[in-house]
Amino acid sequence: MPGVFAEVRDTGRTWRGASGVADVTTGRPVTPDMRQRVGSITKTFTAVAVMQQVEQGRIRLDAPIGDHLPRLVPGERGRKITVRMLLNHTSGIPDYLPYAFPSLQGFPSLPDMSTDSIDDNRFRQFRPAELIEMGLAAPPTGEPGGPTGVYSNTNYLLLGQLLEQVTGTTAEKYITRNVIERAGLRHTGFPTGPRIEGPHSRMYEAFYGLIDPPRDYSVYNMSWVGPSAALVSTMEDLNRFYAKLLDGKIVSRSSLAEMQRTLPVRRDLDGTMIEYGLGLHKVDIQGCGTFWGHDGSAWGAGTISLTRADGKRQMSVAVNLARWNKPDSSGKPQPHPIDGALETLYRQAMCGGASAQAEHAPQVPVFAP
Repeated sequence: MPGVFAEVRDTGRTWRGASGVADVTTGRPVTPDMRQRVGSITKTFTAVAVMQQVEQGRIRLDAPIGDHLPRLVPGERGRKITVRMLLNHTSGIPDYLPYAFPSLQGFPSLPDMSTDSIDDNRFRQFRPAELIEMGLAAPPTGEPGGPTGVYSNTNYLLLGQLLEQVTGTTAEKYITRNVIERAGLRHTGFPTGPRIEGPHSRMYEAFYGLIDPPRDYSVYNMSWVGPSAALVSTMEDLNRFYAKLLDGKIVSRSSLAEMQRTLPVRRDLDGTMIEYGLGLHKVDIQGCGTFWGHDGSAWGAGTISLTRADGKRQMSVAVNLARWNKPDSSGKPQPHPIDGALETLYRQAMCGGASAQAEHAPQVPVFAP
């Protein structure tokens, strides 16, 4: 792991730390205040924006998405899939990523894959509609509104289009004005080009050993994820955002309660099940408490941000290497010492003095886009 940096808050006290390098060539160190591509943590911001529109009466959670976006989701599918199903991944719409990055199809059968698509798309400008069409054209992952969901970026691109339709501006502009600025975040925003503005680390992608040595993908056009996973932020800003969200300062308490209604959602990348609400991931740690937040990834970057339900304990951690686990003969990524080190860090950060009694550390996240 080239570099890791974090901020932990505990009842008014704050710890910031960093270790390692931001550039393996020059040896430039990482620092706790660096900006990071935070991947799917963006989904919480987008979900908050949708809930604000729900509060204003412009969106109904259980309205069919076809009422708002009949051209994008026509026919029976548009009538069956609701806004809520997009938010909690029970729409049955699969992820478009394997089709936008065709050389990555077939995971976890790594011998049959290449990472050519990652390089091919470095500066490609995707349109949301073309990515959504890829997801809608793929075989459904289930019936809309089922008891379990399947994690899909297509859902959140559709929510971005919904926000644009009801607000008259892009999702990125609406989220900037009404979520990021409302929360008082100073170093968070959607990128306007392939480069990150401000101090940041290089971001190294290994893709389960297919890229060896790992390559730097810190310069990248993030139109492939948009309002699903394109945000840049700092660990300080993420802790501030989730603290205000859970304190009812960005959406109402009733909206927050809706966001915290969870069900099991499967991540196809590794088959794990997570407890997912409306843009929020629930993590229960025995002997330590219930935490809310999200994790995320971009090529070369992984981030996780979790806040205890009472708001008194927070952790945001960033790493500048992604998908370090090499597969076994069946193609399944295997545990790595980095996983154990992260588990130890998470346990200490989230449980503090109770870490010795906490029997289960939070599961090391997939850092999924």
